[in-house]
Amino acid sequence: MKHLLSTAAVAVAVATPALAENWTMTSTWPSSLELIEIDKHWVDLANKLVDDDKLTIEFYEGGSLVPAGEVFGAVESGTIQAGGDWPGYWAGRDSAFSPLSTTASLFNAVDYINWIQEWGGAELYNEVYGKFGMVYLPYGVTNNESGFRTVNKAIRTTDDLKGLRLRLSGLEQGKLLEKLGGNQVSMAGGEIYQSLERGVIDGAEFSTPNVDWSGGFQQVTKYWSTPGWHQSSSLFGVMINKGAWDALDAETQEKLQIAADATMLWSLAFTEKRATDAYTEFSNAGIEITRLDDATLENIQNLANATIEEVACENPLSAKVYASQIGYLQNYAQWRDASAPFNLGRTPMGPDLAKIEACAQ
Repeated sequence: MKHLLSTAAVAVAVATPALAENWTMTSTWPSSLELIEIDKHWVDLANKLVDDDKLTIEFYEGGSLVPAGEVFGAVESGTIQAGGDWPGYWAGRDSAFSPLSTTASLFNAVDYINWIQEWGGAELYNEVYGKFGMVYLPYGVTNNESGFRTVNKAIRTTDDLKGLRLRLSGLEQGKLLEKLGGNQVSMAGGEIYQSLERGVIDGAEFSTPNVDWSGGFQQVTKYWSTPGWHQSSSLFGVMINKGAWDALDAETQEKLQIAADATMLWSLAFTEKRATDAYTEFSNAGIEITRLDDATLENIQNLANATIEEVACENPLSAKVYASQIGYLQNYAQWRDASAPFNLGRTPMGPDLAKIEACAQ
């Protein structure tokens, strides 16, 4: 009888479908900032691709569940299963997060896509996030950021940066700004508008023109200095608690990855079109738009290279990420430069690869 009962129990278990996983996901972005559209696009696509009896993802805008700065910890602890982010926000936990999010005068958006898909980048995201019990799916990329928006003084040369208090994200970016005479002020994106309005800061960078427009910066600044040399592109994605990820079957995991890859491509075209439209809106709003000359940008490139080498060599894991990125640039340069000008961006004269590789040991 005991054997018969055990067999019956097994039969019931096999016949009963596994319960669907229900994930709670939030973002570092409030609904007022257009970057949240990348998170929402992935969630919508993932929910369409994945069977309802396998997984559903319920998305909440940034700040509605936890403050933006606490999204990392909430996913790490399993309080929520997933969180959309920009990796650079977590550089205080490990400086290797910095090049996973952006670079100073190195990668453009296509470089991030190439590197992630075919030059080993995806594995490095999961190595760094894996230290904190998370899986990471990169799913958003934007090209060059706007640059600095200032209230009372135009930035036409790097001399104009001296003494300015500028909101700026990024570890390397802050060190680079200091070399140029400016002062980095760190604050969340949602705090920038009021800080500009009240004169707490002299200027700020945040994101691409369309995101800056959604933040209302045209209402509290008069000048815009391009290009955004501090962040030549930016990468976004979703942090997933490792336990929640491992609870999914392989097919569902694959569908989430497919949704991420599709969202990545969409995000580039979406933000470039929106950035183009926003450029016109800023111009029509009377904002004075200037561009640094090529000689100035070359000087910034040299200072950026030195800064990257300094920061990378403070952390072997950060050096490992940078070495992979610079190695990609040098490898891709053979074809990219041969096909110029019909190619995908530029090959910068970047940091010393051998020096950074030595620091990765």
